[in-house]
Amino acid sequence: MARLSIVTPADVRVLEKGLSVGEALAGFTAAHPDAGGVASFVGKVRPGEDVKALELTHYEPLTLAGMQDLAAQALERFSLDGLLAWHRVGMMRPGEAIVLVAAAARHRRDAFDAVDFAMDHLKSAAWFWKRERRGSGEEGGWHWIEPRDADHADRARWDNS
Repeated sequence: MARLSIVTPADVRVLEKGLSVGEALAGFTAAHPDAGGVASFVGKVRPGEDVKALELTHYEPLTLAGMQDLAAQALERFSLDGLLAWHRVGMMRPGEAIVLVAAAARHRRDAFDAVDFAMDHLKSAAWFWKRERRGSGEEGGWHWIEPRDADHADRARWDNS
């Protein structure tokens, strides 16, 4: 007997360990064979400014529920076959993936806009607390990272459209 695979429109995860972008996108693309295209965004820990590490903490019941609600909003707002939103928590080094958002849609504009919408909300929402360690030895220390004014402005533009 053939085994049925149930595909849900949203794949939302909070990950404590590494994120394999290639595997995630391959699985997501395969799960949505009727989509005309898949748009994606990968956010990584930025190197430079002597950043040694990034740590993200969160309150899981609020974070996961908030991300699921965001995915539902994107699915309602745009004509999508599916949405993937995976976000890391814990300690990460420069170059490591923090977040992957992908949207599958019949038409490219919906996919692009859905990814942009989701990322604008993820960057400015208070579900994650971020701090980075810069420098080394006694000079090195942890600094909290707050969303920038531009992040809030990016999110606000969706309220008017």
